[in-house]
Amino acid sequence: MNPALVLTLVSGGNMKKQISLVLATMAVIVALPVMAVFSMGGSVVSFLAGTPSAEAAESQGFYMGGPVEGNTYAWGNCTYWSFAMRLWAGIPIPTTWGNANTWDDRAILDGYEVNHIPQAGAVFQTDKGEWGHVAYVKAVDDKTGQWTISEMNASGLNMVGTRTFAKDSAQYYTFIHGKKGAAPWTLSSILSL
Repeated sequence: MNPALVLTLVSGGNMKKQISLVLATMAVIVALPVMAVFSMGGSVVSFLAGTPSAEAAESQGFYMGGPVEGNTYAWGNCTYWSFAMRLWAGIPIPTTWGNANTWDDRAILDGYEVNHIPQAGAVFQTDKGEWGHVAYVKAVDDKTGQWTISEMNASGLNMVGTRTFAKDSAQYYTFIHGKKGAAPWTLSSILSL
């Protein structure tokens, strides 16, 4: 049916009623998505506003925050996320380490401690794959020795998630810690992510 005919029938041909009806319909159409977003809660509104947060990215599955200041690694990749996580934890790393498969070698050249021991705040690194992979170690369980990483681009560009590994698997990966001789990290800054 023709919308103009329906409008004329509903309003009885009165132009003021037609305009009022059109404006009311448009207001409802515009308000529905806004009401839907706000009904989901403050965390969703904050996430959609682009507030940079590791927690929001991990729970939503992708990062929507603005550019991370000083981050010259390619957006959406594992190197971008690992740099950002270390920066947010207050333990920044250089922007000159290249692809993930060169991070361990470049870290050693820059004086960082590199070993096979996971530690909260360290960078997990592997040479596997064409470009390798890096992630941020979020936690190590004192009782089981399991360790959890926060990573980007393991399942797709800008996709963020976490994985937990068994204690014994650490021997197959490399972990980049702080610079040799640097003051130890504070647990509160590392756990704030």
